[in-house]
Amino acid sequence: MSMLGQRVVTAIVLLALLVPALLAPVDWPFNLLTLLLIAAAGWEWARLNQSSMPTSLAIGLLLAVACLAALAVGWVTHPPASAWWLDTAVWVLGGAWALRKGTALWPQLPRALRLVLGLAALWAAWLAISHARGVGINFILSVFCLVWVADIAAYFGGRRFGRRKLAPSISPGKSWEGVYSGMAGVFVLTLVWRSVESRIETDSLSLYAQLLERFGLIGGLLALAFLAGMSVVGDLMESLVKRAAGAKDSSRLLPGHGGVLDRVDALLPVFPLSLALLSL
Repeated sequence: MSMLGQRVVTAIVLLALLVPALLAPVDWPFNLLTLLLIAAAGWEWARLNQSSMPTSLAIGLLLAVACLAALAVGWVTHPPASAWWLDTAVWVLGGAWALRKGTALWPQLPRALRLVLGLAALWAAWLAISHARGVGINFILSVFCLVWVADIAAYFGGRRFGRRKLAPSISPGKSWEGVYSGMAGVFVLTLVWRSVESRIETDSLSLYAQLLERFGLIGGLLALAFLAGMSVVGDLMESLVKRAAGAKDSSRLLPGHGGVLDRVDALLPVFPLSLALLSL
């Protein structure tokens, strides 16, 4: 089967699993499915950071147990806001520092520290995604679509207008013009989503509606631009780790797509940071 055929088949299978779980009348199918995916991402993260296969499997299992523990104590329903702000600090400060230093720095960090940082980010992302599902379908879809539209608009904007490289040593194809195009795409998405949302009944308010209500038009758009920018940081961080490891993909778990981390890297910072902003 061709690479395109593999991508199409894998996408169909993933949608066949994700859509029913997302639309189920109860939360546990979606929580369980995303837990399995995050555990797989934990295994990939350990492998990218020079762990053996048995150790990587154990780390993936440990991450799954940590997610189940958060579910057992009720953090999925009532998460501590401090978790979002700690994750925000790690992504904003640590991400900026790591991206500035480049791929040469990453292998120099203690392997235990690299593992802990990655697993903490994956755990916080799973907790945020599961909580978002409990908030409502409209809300969680608005966060997903923010990341997807930012990525698509950045791709086409970068191809058309890209001149200044964003991080040439990490991801040569990305440009500052692509980042700004992604932000503009999110602004357009916000206007369209709010227009539709105001005319139909939804089970929850979208991320866009809540940010605009809390911070006003200018403040809300700045918050959305920040989230669009952080989706790029998530993508770049995974690219940095893969380049440091000499890997093209995080794994081959998803034929035609690479690994789980390759598909969720931009989502990892956006979900916790969205909830951090809404906790203000």
